[in-house]
Amino acid sequence: SFKLSVVLATHNEDRMIVGCLKSVYDIADEIIMVDGESEDSTVEFAKKHDLHKKLRVISTPNLKNFHIMKQQAIDAARGTWILQMDADERLSEALKSEVVKTIQNPESADGYWMPRLNFFLNKPLRKGGQYPDKTLRLYRNGKGRLPCKNIHEQAEVDGKVSDLRSDLLHYPNPTFAVYVEKWVRYVSLEAAHSYKKGLRPSFKNAFIYCVWKPKMWFLKTYFRHKGFQDGLPGFIFSLFSALRFVG
Repeated sequence: SFKLSVVLATHNEDRMIVGCLKSVYDIADEIIMVDGESEDSTVEFAKKHDLHKKLRVISTPNLKNFHIMKQQAIDAARGTWILQMDADERLSEALKSEVVKTIQNPESADGYWMPRLNFFLNKPLRKGGQYPDKTLRLYRNGKGRLPCKNIHEQAEVDGKVSDLRSDLLHYPNPTFAVYVEKWVRYVSLEAAHSYKKGLRPSFKNAFIYCVWKPKMWFLKTYFRHKGFQDGLPGFIFSLFSALRFVG
C-alpha cells in the first residue's frame, strides 16, 4: 500500500523538474505528475530520473488555472497522505525528515501548513513580508482538495490542521525574464478576476489601483516589513509586486 503520494502539475518545466523530483523521490511511494502538454523536455527528463518507477504522468491540455490540473493529480493519488508540490519547489532535508515523522505518527492532524522560503534572483527573501510564506501542502488523502477558483488559493482540509516547522524551498524565478513573464500572466488573471467581480474602469478606480494601492504596498513591504534588508532583490520584488495593482 502507498503511504505518501507526491502530486504536481507541470508545463514546460524542464529546467526545474529534476531538482523537484530528486528532493522528494526517496520518501515518495508514488509521484503523480499532470502535464499540460509541455513542449519542452519536462516529461522526458522526469521519466529519465524515475529509476524505481514511482512516476505516473497524466497528459492533459494546459489550463491557465493550474489548480485544476493539480486537483486532477490529487484525484489520481492512491497514497494515504498527499504532498502537493510545484516543479520549482524543493524539500529541504529538515522538511523531508519532518514529513516522514508526521505521516508515520498515528496521532497526526489531517493537514499541515509549512513555511515556504522564496528565492528571488538567487537570494532568499526573508523580509518584505515574504517569510514565512505559509502554505498548506500536506494532508490526508480524501481530506484535502483545491477550490480551483484563483491562482493564490490554498488547499481546504476537512479536519484538524496543524503546522510543520521546516522550510519548503521555492525557486520561482531563476532569471528576471522568467519573473516578468509570470508577473504579466498573473496580473492578467487577477484583472480578469476583478472584472468578473464587477470592478469597472473609472477615475476613482484608476487612482486607487494606479496610485494609492501601489504606493501603500511598496511602503509597507519595503520599509515597514524591512524589504530593504534583502538588498537589490528586495527592492525589485517590492516594486513589481506593488505594480501588479496597475494591471
